[in-house]
Amino acid sequence: MSKETERQRWQRNFADLLQELRVAQTGVQILFAFLLTLPFSNGFTRTTPFQRDVYIVALLAAAGATAMIISPVAFHRALFRQGRKPELVRFAHRMATGGLGFMLVSMVSAVLLITDFVLARPIAFLLSVVTGLWFLTFWVILPFSRRNWGDDDIDDDEDPSGLAQG
Repeated sequence: MSKETERQRWQRNFADLLQELRVAQTGVQILFAFLLTLPFSNGFTRTTPFQRDVYIVALLAAAGATAMIISPVAFHRALFRQGRKPELVRFAHRMATGGLGFMLVSMVSAVLLITDFVLARPIAFLLSVVTGLWFLTFWVILPFSRRNWGDDDIDDDEDPSGLAQG
């Protein structure tokens, strides 16, 4: 079995990041599209000032997530064939992480907006907190608690990007 070269590793890291970004991009674009159409629906006029504020937070967070998750594509276009794959991988990693943070805010805000519209506010807050904790469990707590899984695996040699590969 031949060892992966540093160039091959950077290429693999970039391909892995692109796959992850494709999944996140689809989700955030669907959420963003939903939020963009919401003010044009008949029931939006019945929202309270609090619900409109929550809507703005959800909308702007979805826009931020969309910008950050798509930005590696623009960065790649700007650096295409310049041999700067390590820089691109590091940038894409930071943008994906930031984009997920914005997506978390947008998702929880969207849940708060909708639950506050149909339920009592205390229940809406409770469900939104539970939603936020649910996302944090799967996006932060579980991944970071399992970072050392497979330390003995051949494929998990020291990663020059500083990114954990799974």
